[in-house]
Amino acid sequence: MKKVINKPKSVAQETIEGFMYAYKNSHKKLENVNGITRKDLKDKVAVVIGGGSGHEPLFLGFVGEGLADGVALGNVFAAPTPNTIQEVSKAADSGKGVLFIYGNYAGDVLNFDMAVEMLEMEDVDSRTVRVSDDVASAPVERKEDRRGIAGDVFVIKIAGAAAEKGKSLDEVFEVTQKACDQTYSIGVALSPGTIPDSGEPTFTLADDEIELGMGIHGEPGMERTKIMEADKLVDRLMDSLLNESNVGEGDEVSVLVNGLGATTLMELFIVNRRVARVLEEKGINVYDMDVNSYCTTQEMGGFSITLLKLDDELKELHDASATSPYYKK
Repeated sequence: MKKVINKPKSVAQETIEGFMYAYKNSHKKLENVNGITRKDLKDKVAVVIGGGSGHEPLFLGFVGEGLADGVALGNVFAAPTPNTIQEVSKAADSGKGVLFIYGNYAGDVLNFDMAVEMLEMEDVDSRTVRVSDDVASAPVERKEDRRGIAGDVFVIKIAGAAAEKGKSLDEVFEVTQKACDQTYSIGVALSPGTIPDSGEPTFTLADDEIELGMGIHGEPGMERTKIMEADKLVDRLMDSLLNESNVGEGDEVSVLVNGLGATTLMELFIVNRRVARVLEEKGINVYDMDVNSYCTTQEMGGFSITLLKLDDELKELHDASATSPYYKK
């Protein structure tokens, strides 16, 4: 796969450098680590997010008012180092503690947990929410084993709004964890992305094949099958999504149809059309819908569908204003 890069080993660093040239008025790059914070940090709980590069605009583009205060980045599809997480957290912390949000992957869990221990020795209080919205990656009775995918967007949004309202660290943690528990996603892969460092695709599919439930790094899904019409594909995904969630008739949801990198906006709107009709048929009320490519995997073809089950508290935080380079409310 052709890519416009220099040295593969320098991709993450040069991505951050290019971002900073574009957003130097609102963002600050930390010295010696791949971390960024807002320039206008406030006296409140700090929300720190992070993960591997290669999923842009997550996580880099979600630092801003009403969202994250800082981001720690690793190399492509690799967790940020504990030192990076520690330095971003110290830079973002106003003394009211830090809430960590990241996808539920072994490397991220290990490194963020190490950073928590390092911060404890410096008297920085923290809490952690691991996004685990991918219903295809584990059954509901093992929800703690599920991967985090595009549901990050909703969870970060709720956390950022709660922190902006001046809630305590425990209060921000509790409502963010509730949002995480009420967020459900499922995806489908049509074609692979390519890791710049190796130049190799993350998986292979025949020209007429798709994989239901595949993860954003090429992790195995539920079923490999033949390509089908959009409506039939969405119906298959929505059946699995609703069966593995607690969303049902009479509930109210916010919806995200997320492109994985190569799928066009035209296709995503066709998917969104069917998602809306399925929810209507099931008696599930759609409060809000977003169609965009927020959580990507390089040039991977495919999409995911995310539902956030709302209550009055989550709805208020969902509606709160937010602005960052790649997300606005």
